[in-house]
Amino acid sequence: MATRNNQDRLGTPSVQDSDPVLSAEESSLSFVTPTEFVELPSKGIYYPEDHPLHNQDVVEIRYMTAKDEDILTSESLIKKGVVVDKFIQSILIDKSVKVQDLLLGDKNAIIIAARITGYTANYTVDIPCGSCGERNEKTYDLNEISQVRSIDDIDASEYGAEVTSQGTFLVELPATNSLVELRLITGRDETKLLNLKNKRKKLKLDEANLTDYLKAVTVSVDNNDNKAVVNDFVHNLPSMDAKHIRKVYQNLVPSVELRTLFECEECNFSKEVNVPITVQFFWPE
Repeated sequence: MATRNNQDRLGTPSVQDSDPVLSAEESSLSFVTPTEFVELPSKGIYYPEDHPLHNQDVVEIRYMTAKDEDILTSESLIKKGVVVDKFIQSILIDKSVKVQDLLLGDKNAIIIAARITGYTANYTVDIPCGSCGERNEKTYDLNEISQVRSIDDIDASEYGAEVTSQGTFLVELPATNSLVELRLITGRDETKLLNLKNKRKKLKLDEANLTDYLKAVTVSVDNNDNKAVVNDFVHNLPSMDAKHIRKVYQNLVPSVELRTLFECEECNFSKEVNVPITVQFFWPE
């Protein structure tokens, strides 16, 4: 944006060979960081009414700046495992939107959009071949391999599920015939699950990733939302029902996936794969 020219406005002579001095107002107007709108896979449907993204199709973020790179390179934030969340919170225009309350599919959409505006769409990553094990360095265009599955692409009834007015899903299980209510997990839930996993590891306890996940997504069983009842139900859930919940849930989650056809340069093996998000995603060489 062009700054105001005082000589033209006031008829005063210009001062040559001196550094220009901008007022605070002119400085703020001169260095406005560009923003963009990111389409939300959820379309805001599954957020509660008091959430700032309720029924919102998009969220506005600003382009990455040098200050944001300071966040991404902060050793303390990396060590704590919160560096990406801090970065996302920094670039969100509406500060009432909290990264921990974002649905994971929407969070992934923001992460990918931020990576493209910050470091271009070219993403180089090592992918091991599923046949010979050889590692292949591939460069992909994130715009081309990003596959968005929005709420418009999902038919809950196809998977025997019913969407409630609260944005949850009712699913009847094949083995117990119980009616379970499921919800989409957020960044906050993801953090809790990771903390639980790390705590169990630290205490040398057996892993319980599946049951912890099922407890997180299950709201109620046969209309009973008592947490103790839900937890007891999950602990005694037949494998057939647990598998059904995972299958239904995975097909109902609005998301963004990085998928492409992988072709091994060593053995010519080819297969469609999920492109992993590695350390090179936000820390390219």
